[in-house]
Amino acid sequence: MVQMLFRWRFALCALVAAIALTPAGRAADADFNGRWDILVHAKPADFAQFTTTAAWWLAVTGAGTPDMKIQFVGSPDGSLDDIKIAKIQNGVLDFTWIPRARPGVSPNPNDRAEYKVKYVHGRLQGTMMSPIITLTFTGYHSPEIDEHDDGTWVEGKPIHLFDGEDLKGWTGVNSSKAEGWSGEDGILKCAGNADDLRTVAKYWNFELHVEYKIGERSNSGIGLRGRYEVQIVSDFGKPPGMHGTGALYTRILPRVNAGKPPGEWQTYDVRLVGREVTTILNGQKLYEKGVIDGLTGIAFDPFEDRPGPIELQGDHNGGVEFRDIVLVPLTKRNGQ
Repeated sequence: MVQMLFRWRFALCALVAAIALTPAGRAADADFNGRWDILVHAKPADFAQFTTTAAWWLAVTGAGTPDMKIQFVGSPDGSLDDIKIAKIQNGVLDFTWIPRARPGVSPNPNDRAEYKVKYVHGRLQGTMMSPIITLTFTGYHSPEIDEHDDGTWVEGKPIHLFDGEDLKGWTGVNSSKAEGWSGEDGILKCAGNADDLRTVAKYWNFELHVEYKIGERSNSGIGLRGRYEVQIVSDFGKPPGMHGTGALYTRILPRVNAGKPPGEWQTYDVRLVGREVTTILNGQKLYEKGVIDGLTGIAFDPFEDRPGPIELQGDHNGGVEFRDIVLVPLTKRNGQ
């Protein structure tokens, strides 16, 4: 009887161990799969200490298998990066971001960052650790946005976002002071190395007209809904690139580099419906109804299914000027 009881207990333990090793037992790993919009829990002082934004993006496929792949948009670089060092162990996703050289940008060893992420009740809870700062964050499943630029959208009344005189209707992303920006004589100016500027009002689907001028070695951008950057950079004459003029930053490659030399006024016309974006620079169409997969490095508002502001980037070196900033809301035609 004692031997039978021992054998029964042994068999039960073996069965439990076997279940733990089956694919079903690895379901917690698979929970990491998907696209995640990430809210960073940072204070304004953190942004001065470390190149960061308040919204990141993470995509995980193959979690729980040997073929796991991770893409990441976040601090400190803001590019769309393929993560090479990653593992899931004891319910924790560990991955490492390593700085890499890009044209005109040398890697900074202090930018290396380690990420530890847990899946908790349908969300991600994580910590980023670098040599100079530690941040926490929460990840939310990226929403489906079932709206398309299909001819059923009606133009509303144009809204002049800049009155040509002051910063009325605008505020800083990290501070209401919007230091480094000024408005006068019909021109909105930024000297560079300033806070990003955003509209107080928020918008959903729209057409946006913006004229801009940059100097040598300048870099700026236009944030759509505070999430998706249309790139501005002084790269006249260079081939089109994911970091270059006209790109939907690291997401959509422009057909051509239609930028003009520094010091000349240039014109963007951008149409955004759902996740579909059409961009025209200086009269040349760069892409039509390009699908935006997720947040870009300019993002500070991660909740993609909500209206967001228009954002003007000012945190890079070099000056930039804007004028004639006009937004036309788009609404669904009645009955469609």
